Amino acid sequence: MTRHNYRLFLGLQLAGSLGLWMQRLAQDWLVLQLSGSPAAVGIAVALQFLPMLVVGPLAGLVVDVFPKRRIMIVCQSVIVLLGVGLAAWAASGTITVAAVYASCVALGVTAAVDQPTRQVFVNEVVGDAALRPAIGLNNALSQLGAMAGPALGGVVIAHAGPPAAFAANALIGILVLGLIGAIRARELHPCAPAERGRGQVLAGFRYVRERPRLLLLILLAGLLGAFGMNGPVVLAAFAERVWHNGVEGFGLFNTVSALGALAGALLAARLGKTGRKGIVAAAGLFGLSQLVAALMPTLVLFVAMLVVVGIMTLLFLTSAATAVQLEAGPAIRGRVMALYLPLLLGGHALGGLLAGWLTGQVGVRTGLVITGSLGMLSAGVIGVLLWWHGRRQRATTPE
Repeated sequence: MTRHNYRLFLGLQLAGSLGLWMQRLAQDWLVLQLSGSPAAVGIAVALQFLPMLVVGPLAGLVVDVFPKRRIMIVCQSVIVLLGVGLAAWAASGTITVAAVYASCVALGVTAAVDQPTRQVFVNEVVGDAALRPAIGLNNALSQLGAMAGPALGGVVIAHAGPPAAFAANALIGILVLGLIGAIRARELHPCAPAERGRGQVLAGFRYVRERPRLLLLILLAGLLGAFGMNGPVVLAAFAERVWHNGVEGFGLFNTVSALGALAGALLAARLGKTGRKGIVAAAGLFGLSQLVAALMPTLVLFVAMLVVVGIMTLLFLTSAATAVQLEAGPAIRGRVMALYLPLLLGGHALGGLLAGWLTGQVGVRTGLVITGSLGMLSAGVIGVLLWWHGRRQRATTPE
């Protein structure tokens, strides 16, 4: 591993994740401004993530077959163009909800290829010797960017509006392209590409299906995505309908969540390897922290609980992603991550729709209580299934 390439990679991972999530946040807020409907924001969230469920498995094969630097350059170029286009159109005052929805779909397809590529590219940067700590730090930075991006986007939107947030994402994308270009190709450790031909996409499904514990961890991520990853909808609704502090409150909520995420990233790095019990416990505490946040009677206590939510979000997501990636062999890691990420973020899309619908039907607080409870239930069920499978495996293994 060369420090030069590793530093550049960590920088592009954090910046790329931050810019991507800033773009997503700005799209969500613009839809809320144009429509005035949390349910419409839920549709925007769904359109950003559901494409991953459709193209995700094929994207994984692309990652395993083609040069990963080239894939990242193409994806970042598309993200820059989307940022520039939306910035200009939104600034003109003629943009429509339908146009933002189209951008959500385009960003979703691009991210379906870009995110697993960046997750797997760490293998080529560090080689086998330092793989475990590198994957853990890589996932922590990716998830930290996912929390800090909305926070930065909220601040930019509060002071300069959505067009400025789109322009900022385009500038970040240009920075990422520069970092990719500065990586020294001769110092990489390229993995052998997967074979081309029929059945390679299905091979990823078979690999996961034949490993029940891996399958259950991926399923847990999808369930927590659906019941826990609903920040854009929930925080926007709390700002508008509960605390009545508008875009300033929305920016504040995302900022304190990002501070919690930073603490969660540091905690995950300090803990190192987290076993399945630890991952399930983090998932349960993630759901519990959301439930408690929904019941906070004052703004100060609500903001304090958002820090806890950020910590538990990062601790769970980093631990789960690291465990899934390390259990997959190098030759098929792209296809496994392309199943994990779409299920996680596809769950996020469904969670946006669910949160938007619950907000309209039962109110903001009750909706968050329901989704937090469902997150805790999911962790409990998956925990029991992991215990049962482990016990059965020990019983059938000859001594």
